[in-house]
Amino acid sequence: MSNKDTVGKTIRVALALCIVCSVLVSAAAVILKPAQEANVQEDRQRNILAAAGLLEAGVPVSEQFANITARAVDLDSGAFIEDVDADIFDQLAAAKDPAQSGRLDSETDTAKIGRRENVGLVYIVGDANEPETVIIPVRGAGLWGQMYGFLALESDIETIAGIGFYEHKETPGLGGEVDNPRWKSLWPGKSAFRGDEVAIEVIKGSVDRESPTAAYKVDGLSGATLTTRGVSNLVQFWLGDDGYGPFLSSLKAGEA
Repeated sequence: MSNKDTVGKTIRVALALCIVCSVLVSAAAVILKPAQEANVQEDRQRNILAAAGLLEAGVPVSEQFANITARAVDLDSGAFIEDVDADIFDQLAAAKDPAQSGRLDSETDTAKIGRRENVGLVYIVGDANEPETVIIPVRGAGLWGQMYGFLALESDIETIAGIGFYEHKETPGLGGEVDNPRWKSLWPGKSAFRGDEVAIEVIKGSVDRESPTAAYKVDGLSGATLTTRGVSNLVQFWLGDDGYGPFLSSLKAGEA
């Protein structure tokens, strides 16, 4: 047998193995895709429930989420959009699409997100006209990258019910303390607005509990000044006029 025959057989066998492996990998991806999508959806629902302080251990997430309705909102007008399927709409993908978003200038872009989508999602607990809780997605720059989470407001659309971040790159023990239950427990009961203005802020250091403005302030993260500032900026942006402000105002007025 010639060396050429041996090399040829080796190449043919290698090609055959590559084809078989490719088919197997593709088939596995197709078969597992529904399960992966279901896991992604459940994880998102779990984070929404947790941010609102509604997550109960031992109860199926889908059962707990049954009382929550996702709605699409025009972020400029604050009105609900009926022809967008909120259950499948990808808000983060829309933010990257020039046809579905707009670039923010440096003065407006306090959260440092670059582009803001035209349509946002909201999650409503109970009746949309008289919600028990309203949960909005929030995101913005921390020290090392974008932070993604949810902020929940109580039925008065004034009082914060909770906050949680499901993805970030902050330093463990410092900015990573945004995951600390003790720090997150400081948010419920705080006031998001003073009149029509966004008033909530995360400060450097600890809040003076005797201060008349204590209801609008949250303790900063020790040793993480930039993360502290980033959380404050992103919360103020998404509650403000360039975020969900128009929608929240309409909701309070019963006009959404």
